[in-house]
Parts: sequence; C-alpha cells; structure tokens
Amino acid sequence: MLRPRITPCLLVHQNGLVKTVGFKTPKYVGDPINAVKIFNEKESDELVVFDIDATVNNVEPDYKMIAKLAAECRMPFCYGGGIKTLEQARRIIGLGVEKVAISSAAIENPELITQIAQEIGRQSVVVVLDVKKKLFSKDYDVFTRNAGKNTKRSVFDLAIESEKLGAGELVINSIDLDGTMTGYDLVLASKIRRLVNIPVTFLGGAGSLADIEALIRTCGVIGASAGSLFIFKGVYKAVLINYPTLAQRDELIHRALY
Repeated sequence: MLRPRITPCLLVHQNGLVKTVGFKTPKYVGDPINAVKIFNEKESDELVVFDIDATVNNVEPDYKMIAKLAAECRMPFCYGGGIKTLEQARRIIGLGVEKVAISSAAIENPELITQIAQEIGRQSVVVVLDVKKKLFSKDYDVFTRNAGKNTKRSVFDLAIESEKLGAGELVINSIDLDGTMTGYDLVLASKIRRLVNIPVTFLGGAGSLADIEALIRTCGVIGASAGSLFIFKGVYKAVLINYPTLAQRDELIHRALY
C-alpha cells in the first residue's frame, strides 16, 4: 500500500551543505556525507539532494560527489542539479541514484522529460517546479536558475504538461516559503494534487511535524519534504540533524489519514 513519504532535502553549495531563505544567502550547515550518514541511521524514507551551483554556473553535475553520496546512502536517493542531457541522466543513474530531478532543463527543453523517461523509466524522472505566488492572483509563476529567471509560466499548466511528457513525479518548491518554517502552502498543494495523477512532493515552509501532518491531511498520500526542519533545532536554530522515528511517522500518518 502506498503511504506518504517524509523526505529530507539537502542543498549543496560549493561542496558544502547549506540552507537558504527565499533561495538566498546560503548558510553553511555541515558536510553532506555526514548528513547522509545520520539520515541512514534514522532510516529516512528517502533523500533528496540538490546541487544549487551546477545550473547557474553552467557546469556538469559533480559526478564524484554524486558517487560518494550514492555509495553512502542506504535509502532511495534523488539527485538534481545541472542535468541537461539524457547522457548525464544515464550516467547519474549508473552511479546508483534512483531518481534524477530536472528543473531548468525540463522547461527549456521539455522533450528531455520524455527522453529520460523512455530511457531509464518514468519512475526515475522527477520534475522540480520552483514557484512564487503572483501578486493579486491565485496563480503561481515558475522560476528557474535558483529563482533568478521568471519563466512566466503557470505552475498548474506546467504540472499537467510535465505529467503528459512522462514525468514520474513532481516536486513543487515554494520560493516564498523556503526557509521560513511557517507551514506549507496548503491551498497550492491541494490544487496541484487534484490536477495530476502522478506522485507529488511539496517542499518549502515546514517548521514542525504538525505542518507535515496538515499537508498529508489536506492532500492524502503525497511526499512531504523539508530542509530546515530536519537541519535546525530550537528557537535559535542550532544545527542539529533530526528526523522522526518510524513510530512517530506511523502515528503522524495515521492521525492525518484516519
């Protein structure tokens, strides 16, 4: 039976683990490999790693780093950052990564979604849509290149289009809520969930397990991802990697769904 997934999201910048607020001012919080080891011990449902340098610097994915992360990771592993070609995606999957995430390339070259899905399987293709709410509107624009470029495309249109092109999963990442720890955008989440039939993971805003519970209660079987929640602890945001136990996750999901 499918169940909601609760996934840590790690951002890599200049080979270090960082956290951002509104996609800005990356703050160094540790070593990515050490973080993976801790999430292994805590039996995380899945792990998502985004290299936030690769696309904006127009460089290849860091295959050496990816190989190290994949070798250490004992849970399903999704990597995104700098993937622009089928060959790059194939090489990353060959390193032991279960899913590749594409964002800028998925919008600039939509056929890439189909190419990767046909080559390595739809279940391994994740399209990431970084979104910002439009002023005086119920719509959301999709941005690329670390929120540096407004595509002026609606997240709702691109979500439907990505599914049709072969995406096996969507990640909807709120730029407005990134690092704020004030809760997910439940209105956005609910609408996206109704629009598509593929798995969706929501990212941006989680500040407590109650926020994750509210998301699951609103959307059902989805992915709830978070960065700050699993990196920081306490009101002063001390760096202390944490993650709920399996019993805590089961209890949370049961309350939310039943």
